[in-house]
Amino acid sequence: MRSVEEQQTKVTAAAVAPRPVRVAISEAQGLLCAEEVVAERPLPGFDQAAIDGYAVRSVDVRTAGAHVDESGADADLMLPVVGEVRAGSRQPTRLQPRQAVRIETGAPLPTLADAVLPLDRASDREKGGRVVVTRPVRSGDFVRRAGDDVQPGDVAVRAGTIIGAAQVGLLAAVGRDKVLVHPRPRLSIISVGGELVDVDRTPGAGQVFDVNSYALSAAARDAGADVNRVGIVDLDPRRLREVVEGQLIRSEIVVIAGAVGGSASRIVEETLADLGDLEIDRIAMHPGSVQGFGRLGRDETPTFLLPSNPVGALVVFEVMVRPLIRIALGRRRTMRRTVSARTVSPITSIENRKSFLRGQLMRDEATGEYLVQALGGAQGSSSHLLATLAEANCLVVLDPEVTEVRTGDVVDVTFLAQRG
Repeated sequence: MRSVEEQQTKVTAAAVAPRPVRVAISEAQGLLCAEEVVAERPLPGFDQAAIDGYAVRSVDVRTAGAHVDESGADADLMLPVVGEVRAGSRQPTRLQPRQAVRIETGAPLPTLADAVLPLDRASDREKGGRVVVTRPVRSGDFVRRAGDDVQPGDVAVRAGTIIGAAQVGLLAAVGRDKVLVHPRPRLSIISVGGELVDVDRTPGAGQVFDVNSYALSAAARDAGADVNRVGIVDLDPRRLREVVEGQLIRSEIVVIAGAVGGSASRIVEETLADLGDLEIDRIAMHPGSVQGFGRLGRDETPTFLLPSNPVGALVVFEVMVRPLIRIALGRRRTMRRTVSARTVSPITSIENRKSFLRGQLMRDEATGEYLVQALGGAQGSSSHLLATLAEANCLVVLDPEVTEVRTGDVVDVTFLAQRG
């Protein structure tokens, strides 16, 4: 029986990252940048107002507030307002000494102006075309200088950066409409099993809904893959081979659910045997101990055979398939975050199997300590119940030699997808 770690090593050795592609920045969110994006022009591209107000020379208003009259205004400091500059203006404006120009946020600063006087540092209204200055400003106040954010030659977005909203905004700001990224690996999900019907049909006697193709597709998208849910494929060898070969050509990863255990296992194994190295093994893990992996087709596409049980299939996907997707995306961290948590109830586990048991992770408000309530693996519980997996926000990971965990013991816990 192969250990979980040995199987993971075998799987990750088959990782193939798609070649970087250039995409529109609107399509790049969530992907890993594959180039150093160097700015060719300054950002901002010109000196501009950072606030609505009046463009002035700071030297002309340095004495504001020094001599006030009975109304509280400085009668000696009134500047004529000689124009207005709106955001987007392309008309050059020149400011003369002891003048002011009305200016909007983002508008280009007039020549000779070196500061913007905010509206709250001037009188409430202009008087006879003049503005009364009540407080001074220093050179550079409320001004965005050209290149304050990014200078030509600066790296705006570095290779290896996950492109989020801020990075998309910065790419747009430096004039890039496309960027080189590590694309999402294409992953195909196939369900096999004579007992399966799609969710738009009513199951007959002995039939069940195809849960795996939907659940695994969602898990693959959560991991970052570009998913093709093939759905249910007939177990006729000719048809099965035709579909699988078609997906091997178009995918970086292929997942076949329901292909281990039961009558489907033998048909799948025999049908795909000559497409490459495919092994069905018993792995020292629970649930999902029986699973298959190989590299099939001309491109030796990593192909997984997962159990028909949805919980087992999802756990095997989490432990084995998800890391391969993350490697293909170029991510440095391929596994989810793991923390230590104190149990709030006893847990039992199968001997000589590394267990991945459903749990609810909580945090003690007083101490900040993580606490975990096992939803699977407790005495008398069943490992196949999908409803409890839907309630879980973590997996409790127990080493093969651990068969019993007492209340208050500390265990390793792996986060699942965050909610809300």
